[in-house]
Amino acid sequence: MFSPSQNDVRLFFCNAYRKQREGEPLTPMEAIAADWIADHQEYHADLTDADAALAASYTVEEGRSNPFLHLSMHLSITEQLSVDQPVGIKQAFALLAAKRGSAHEAQHELMECLGEMLWASQRSGLPPDGEAYIDCVRRRATR
Repeated sequence: MFSPSQNDVRLFFCNAYRKQREGEPLTPMEAIAADWIADHQEYHADLTDADAALAASYTVEEGRSNPFLHLSMHLSITEQLSVDQPVGIKQAFALLAAKRGSAHEAQHELMECLGEMLWASQRSGLPPDGEAYIDCVRRRATR
């Protein structure tokens, strides 16, 4: 299993953004990342300077969200949806996206459910509960 470091992740997004801006060929994963980067113009400054990105700290006290975590979650969810893992996430997402009228906004809500699932897993020491994740998405789709 691939376990990139924090620096690896930051450089991946910075390089994808640079390659996209310069018209260089992108790998399939870089192309997906570049699409999400295009949807998040508020992160462009963070992605322009790779050295600054490597040195940056995104703490709650600073009141800034971590663009690399946010974009990584978009990539993770995109991959989950492409292979329907956990099974049922694709359908639950479709329901939520239809309810919200925006696939992007639905992804942001999935991030909250994904974060809750991972937090519960870390806290309990148990594997992530895919059913709880899907249930969270379904609940959001019905309210």
